[in-house]
Amino acid sequence: MRITVIGTGYVGLVSGACLAELGHQVTGLDVSQEKIDLLNQGVMPIYEPGLEEVVRRNVQAGRLAFTTDYATAVPGAEMISIAVGTPSADDGSVDLQYIDAAADMIGRYVTEYVVVADKSTVPVGTAERVEGLVRAASGVQVDVVSNPEFLREGHAVFDFLKPARIVIGSAAARATERMLRAYDFVDCPKIVMDRRSAELTKYAANAFLATKISFINEMAGLAEAVGADVENVARGIGSDPRIGKEFLRAGLGWGGSCFPKDVRAIRFLGNQLGVPLPIVNAAFDMNRQARLRLVDRLECALGTLQGKKIALLGLAFKGNTDDTRESAALDLIRFLRERGALIRVHDPVAKVHAHEVGGEVPHYEDPYETARGADAVVVATEWEQFRTLDLKKLKELVAGDLLVDARNLYDTNRVQEHGWRHLSVGRQ
Repeated sequence: MRITVIGTGYVGLVSGACLAELGHQVTGLDVSQEKIDLLNQGVMPIYEPGLEEVVRRNVQAGRLAFTTDYATAVPGAEMISIAVGTPSADDGSVDLQYIDAAADMIGRYVTEYVVVADKSTVPVGTAERVEGLVRAASGVQVDVVSNPEFLREGHAVFDFLKPARIVIGSAAARATERMLRAYDFVDCPKIVMDRRSAELTKYAANAFLATKISFINEMAGLAEAVGADVENVARGIGSDPRIGKEFLRAGLGWGGSCFPKDVRAIRFLGNQLGVPLPIVNAAFDMNRQARLRLVDRLECALGTLQGKKIALLGLAFKGNTDDTRESAALDLIRFLRERGALIRVHDPVAKVHAHEVGGEVPHYEDPYETARGADAVVVATEWEQFRTLDLKKLKELVAGDLLVDARNLYDTNRVQEHGWRHLSVGRQ
C-alpha cells in the first residue's frame, strides 16, 4: 500500500518507519523543514532504541521517504495516518489545532477516495470532525477511522511490530478492509469497533494504567508508615492474574507525553458532560503527592534543604528515552529549588532548559562528577546505566551519605555496605 504519515514525532516517525518495515511504500510528512532535512540526512530528531536502524534500512530500500510537500504526499495515497501533536490546553481540554490543520491540508490535495486514520490521541468525536473537514475542503468521499496508538517510549518499535492488539474504529466496511490490509502482516488481535468507542478506548487505557501506578504509590506511603516493603506487596498482589504485575512499580509516578495529558483530557470530558470521575481525579492528585512525599522525606533526612547540594541522576520521564515532558525529575528540581537546594544534574541523553525548572541547572556528562561534593544523590530515572553504578566510588566522591533511590533500583543491604543511608520508596 501507499501510505502517508503526517507528523514525524514519536508516534509518526515510529509508525511510518514500521509500516515501511512491513513492506508498504511510506512517505513521512512534516511541516518542519528542519526536521525533514535531518531525517533526509539520516539524523534522528528523537532518541528511541532501534528506530535509527529501521529508518535507515527502509530509506535505503526505497520504501521510506520524507517531505514537507503535501502536493506530492497526499494524491495517490491509499491511507493517510495523522500523527500530529494533541497537547493539553490550559483547562485540560485537547488542543486540536494541528489535527484541524492536517485535515485542511489533506482536503486541499486529496483527489480520490482515501482512508484517513487518526493515530493521534484525540477526543471522542474527532474522527467525525476530521471527516467533515476533509470532505468540505475537497468534495471527495473519504472515510476517517480511529486507529489509536499504544506505543511505550523506549519500546516503541517493538510495540508497533509486535503489539498486544490493534484497535480500528470504523463506520465504513471498505475503510475497515483497507486498515486490516495495512496491518495484514502484524500478528495480533485486530479489534474492530465504532469510532467513538475506539477513541474512548485510548483514554480509558491510559487512565487505567495511570490509576494503577498511582495506587501502588499510595500503598508505598502506607508501607513506609507501617514498616512494610512495597516491592513485596506489589509482588504479592501482582501474582494475581486479575491484577497483573505490570505498572506496579512504586516510585515518582507517571509522566511523559501521554498519561498526563490523556488523564487531563478524560477529566475534562467528565466535567464537560457532568459525569463524575472520582477514581481518575484521585489518580491525578496522587501522582503529584508521590513526588512531594519524596521531597519531604529527603528534607527530613537532611534536616533542611536550604543550601544543600543535591546531585540528581536522570531527567527523562523514564529510561531509554530523551523525553522530559511531564517528567517527575523536573518536578523534583522545581520542588527542591523552592526549598533552597542547589541542584546539579546528569542524564545519558536528556537535557533540561532553564525555563522548565525556574532557572539554570548545571549539567554534567558523568554521574560521578555530578555527585562530587554533594550532600545527597537522588536517582530519579531508571536508566540501566544507573543500576550498575559503582556505589563505593560514588560514596568516596560525595560530602554526605544519603542515596535517594526514587526508582527502587538498588538492594538496601548492598547500598548500606558502602556506607550509604538508603532512602527508597515504599520502605522504611
